[in-house]
Amino acid sequence: MAKYSVPPEQHESELSLVQLRGDSARMVPHWVAPAQAAPAPVSPALIHGVVVPPASARLIDATPEYGA
Repeated sequence: MAKYSVPPEQHESELSLVQLRGDSARMVPHWVAPAQAAPAPVSPALIHGVVVPPASARLIDATPEYGA
């Protein structure tokens, strides 16, 4: 079991937040992720086998942002 040197007058939640922010700031340079290329678009002719239930199609059709 790990022991932490925590002054008794500090609340655990306050200390934990301060420690988390400090640890995160120190780790930022180590979290470099390689850039990923955007997936290539797929031709609609290659999309097959998708089944949309009628209730779902009506719901989307009735939504102003998506429906016509």
